[in-house]
Amino acid sequence: MEKTQIIRMAKEIIALDVKRDELLEQFMQAAGQNAHALLRAVQNDLYKKSS
Repeated sequence: MEKTQIIRMAKEIIALDVKRDELLEQFMQAAGQNAHALLRAVQNDLYKKSS
């Protein structure tokens, strides 16, 4: 893999990490006190759409 491609991927990872932090902060403010519990519940597929 070329050095320029590796550097591009590293920059993309950093940008995604910054975006994740921003989104998490917005989510925590919106979800309030139960943000962590809600996040874990969604992560564990407790909010699946039923068909």
